[in-house]
Amino acid sequence: MTGRLSSGPAEERLRSRLGNGPVTAATRSKLSNPLGLAVLSLLAEGPMHPYDLAATLRKRAKESSIKLNCGSLYGVIGALEAAGFICAREKTRMGARPERTIYALTKSGKVELHEWLGELLSVPMKEYSKFEAGLSLMPVLRPAEVAELLAQRQQRLSAEARRLRTELEMAEDRRSLVIEKEYQLAMRLAERDWVATLSRRITESAAFTKPWRAWRIDMMRQDPKKRRGGSRKAH
Repeated sequence: MTGRLSSGPAEERLRSRLGNGPVTAATRSKLSNPLGLAVLSLLAEGPMHPYDLAATLRKRAKESSIKLNCGSLYGVIGALEAAGFICAREKTRMGARPERTIYALTKSGKVELHEWLGELLSVPMKEYSKFEAGLSLMPVLRPAEVAELLAQRQQRLSAEARRLRTELEMAEDRRSLVIEKEYQLAMRLAERDWVATLSRRITESAAFTKPWRAWRIDMMRQDPKKRRGGSRKAH
């Protein structure tokens, strides 16, 4: 999300919290949380209390795509309110319970919702996945060890794919409302096939693992502690 803020009171309030610099995606990191987009989307349906927002997201199984917890939800709500995208509509109280604040979408919030969602759907963005991080550091482990770990990942991805297929079959008449699961299934299958190919390259291609094994040998030579017995496992 580039998250351009409309000029006016909302931007000025956000500037007062973040300093006098330009309002950019970097300075608005709290508003780049997809949970904020989910809040704007639900409030477009009508005013809600944070508890109702969380309950609706869980009922619609959106927590499988959007990380949800109470702490982050209230933090996002605070940031959205400070930016002028939502506002406190009313406070209600039932018996001795604490007051419940009902939030509503503002006009600038509606604009932000459409711009933010449009950007996410149309512009590919770099996302730092944990698996990608693991792959970038893979040579630290022995090729045989990595091949074994990847085999385990293949099994888990296959299990995930079966689960997602079942969920999609159960939601056949409302696919458009759970399209993210179809995407998840496609990604699991693509990753499983790619991991299988990588496993074969590790176990069958000496040319592929040659620089990897050489790097590990050099690393062990530089570390006396690893040198004792470790070099025997370099291959």
